[in-house]
Amino acid sequence: MQVDFAEVMFFPQGEKNKRFANVEVLAERMVAAGADRSSVVVAMGGGVVNDTGGFLASIFMRGVPVIQIPTTLLSQVDAAVGGKTGVNLESGKNLIGTFHQPSAVLVDSEVLATLPEREYRAGLFEVIKHGVIASPELFEMMDSRREDVLALHPEVVDRMVCESVRIKAEVVSADEREGGLRRILNFGHTIGHGLEAETSYSRFLHGEAVSFGMTAATHLASLVGVLGDADRDAILRQVDAYGPIPSLEGIEADALVRRTLSDKKTIKGKVHFVLPDRIGTLWCRPESKRTQWRPRFGWRWLRHEWHHPKRDPG
Repeated sequence: MQVDFAEVMFFPQGEKNKRFANVEVLAERMVAAGADRSSVVVAMGGGVVNDTGGFLASIFMRGVPVIQIPTTLLSQVDAAVGGKTGVNLESGKNLIGTFHQPSAVLVDSEVLATLPEREYRAGLFEVIKHGVIASPELFEMMDSRREDVLALHPEVVDRMVCESVRIKAEVVSADEREGGLRRILNFGHTIGHGLEAETSYSRFLHGEAVSFGMTAATHLASLVGVLGDADRDAILRQVDAYGPIPSLEGIEADALVRRTLSDKKTIKGKVHFVLPDRIGTLWCRPESKRTQWRPRFGWRWLRHEWHHPKRDPG
């Protein structure tokens, strides 16, 4: 590829800055720099940059190519892969967005050594998610090699990234626009997205919010009878082992319940949960008259356990 001219545009970090107003600012800068339909957007950074850069590319002059260069664990195993782009509204996360597949995704796992520990740990929860939804082997590795995971052992890091990308790529290839199978990638995200929105995208990193969402979804799956006790306990132990997450103090459970009603997976007022039925497979289907009330039964757990944040396992 011949590059005639490159304009570097910096973007403020954090979910709170993933807003349409900032996309407009970036688009104006592209116009001022002479960008046209032959231009390419290169989104180098974490998940916020990947989501925003991909969205910008998808709507600039009705669409230009994007190359994703993810630099955080979360973006390498999730955000940069699959073609979902978008920005947040005050009322909910990623409610404005498009599907726009990148022309390439360039991953270098060595950059993960530069991350703050909290940022790295937040990405680990998306790896755990992939283990729960599709790979008992990945789940087992995260359990048995925790010290190597936290020490960024090269072989373990490469396996986490490669296996996660493989899982997501296979799911997206089968269901690019989330008509069915791709919904399994939302495990932990219904409540996780609500938690991010309820705290104005300022208290939790995305992976941290997903960790609580996975915990809640696991309890819900147990309460409605689709997940056995042994797998429930194994999932909860593994999520807890890679904590802690910020305190939930001051967040009302009822407010979070209301947030789920504006989630993208809520259809005609019915909240659609992605629930594990065992490690490696998930229960994901529209609520029927028989099951519609049953997930809501789980809010009883949510309210009772709300102020018990995870302990740091050390």
